[in-house]
Amino acid sequence: MKVILLADIKGVGKKGEVINASDGYARNFLFPRKLAQEATDANLTVLNNKKEAERKKKTAEIEAAQKQAEELKGKTVKIMAKSGENGRLFGAITSKDIADALKVQYKLDIDKKKIVVETIKLLGTYEAEIKLYPEVSTKVNVLIAEQK
Repeated sequence: MKVILLADIKGVGKKGEVINASDGYARNFLFPRKLAQEATDANLTVLNNKKEAERKKKTAEIEAAQKQAEELKGKTVKIMAKSGENGRLFGAITSKDIADALKVQYKLDIDKKKIVVETIKLLGTYEAEIKLYPEVSTKVNVLIAEQK
């Protein structure tokens, strides 16, 4: 019997897959526990529509991330910080500081978790990577200047 899985089942398959299951397994285990439904034409159509909608949504998210990456490419974020002798900062510049500076300077709201940068403890110019989507990332320059 062909069934559509409604949840991930170890050793059987993942959610949304159409599998062949024995009649007894499907009727006595999968259906009562709402882990699967019969693969009728109507159910397959609904499944295909859901998959198509997910694909379109993912494509739109990737396009938006690529557009934002183009916007950010080559930008320089200037952050003012207090420093002591030899250009050593009091404290450190983190991804949160870079996200706040991007919001103020370029009006771009980027989550601090998406910014990959080593902890900055000296004045100078650094490069930070912003991972906007699993396959989409860009780099921005971070200029740390002394606050007067």
